[in-house]
Amino acid sequence: MSKALHRMKSGPSFFREFRRNKALFLMVLPGALLFFLLSYLPMPGVLIAFKDMKFFSSNLFVNFFDSEWVLFDNFQFFINSPDAFIITRNTILYNLAFIVLGNVFAVGLAILLDEIKSKYFVKAYQSALLMPYILSWIILSYILYAFLSPDLGFINKRILEPMGLPSVMWYSETKYWPYILFLLNTIKYTGYNTIIYLAAIAAIDESYYEAAAMDGANKLQQIRKITVPMLSGIIIVMILLGIGRIFNSDFGLFFLTPMESGPLFNVTNVIDTYVFRALRGTGDIGMSAAAGLYQSIMGFICIVTVNWLIKRYDPEKAIF
Repeated sequence: MSKALHRMKSGPSFFREFRRNKALFLMVLPGALLFFLLSYLPMPGVLIAFKDMKFFSSNLFVNFFDSEWVLFDNFQFFINSPDAFIITRNTILYNLAFIVLGNVFAVGLAILLDEIKSKYFVKAYQSALLMPYILSWIILSYILYAFLSPDLGFINKRILEPMGLPSVMWYSETKYWPYILFLLNTIKYTGYNTIIYLAAIAAIDESYYEAAAMDGANKLQQIRKITVPMLSGIIIVMILLGIGRIFNSDFGLFFLTPMESGPLFNVTNVIDTYVFRALRGTGDIGMSAAAGLYQSIMGFICIVTVNWLIKRYDPEKAIF
């Protein structure tokens, strides 16, 4: 006890550390303030999930306090829905595919880019990979429509018809869309993830590769024995971040790109799009808040579970 008090008295105080690293604290402040405003300040809004929100006036506080508590009735709308299994299945399976295969492609591209010695070509490839990430889903959805339009689409008019093959009604055939959605997600996000992994590869000490080369290891062996193990930490972080949102979906991907085609709902409808359509039809804010809370809780459970499994395998790679 006395030693701890002595360390507290003799050690630098928070204000002393702040004065010493004032520039660093000021650099962190805008991001921390924005994170607080967007993530922590709205947290009391989860109570809306347990109320029957009615709009008595334009004042949100009046509406909240005058609304009736319904506890878990808002959750029953989603759980008792006949589409609950389909949309939950779609959400989880798509996200699992995006997490696993998306990270595999990103790591592979990062390794290939790292082998390019010309800085000009590396920057050109990085710019090309990041371009889809910068574009919005609205633009990408119309680019996709230019390819898949039943009447004037590039695939039907320029590829299938000259080959004497019948045109495909892309926005009515469900069997193609799991592959289309995965391809679009890969094109949009792989470039961004590749840059992250490329930065991690650049931080690996070159002496490891030099020692492996002296021992006779070829390039593939160096990748398997050095690069991939050294990337395992960042790979785990990226997977955990993806698992934390496994019950959430990219709204633009699942809502905009299928052009809200009814025949495709079985393969394109996920929790987010289902809730949006229900909210647009009924205006039930309590139900929407309940669905969001459900997604957050399930994501938290998934993160804790996966982190526990990682800790049992390798405690040093666990996040907490």
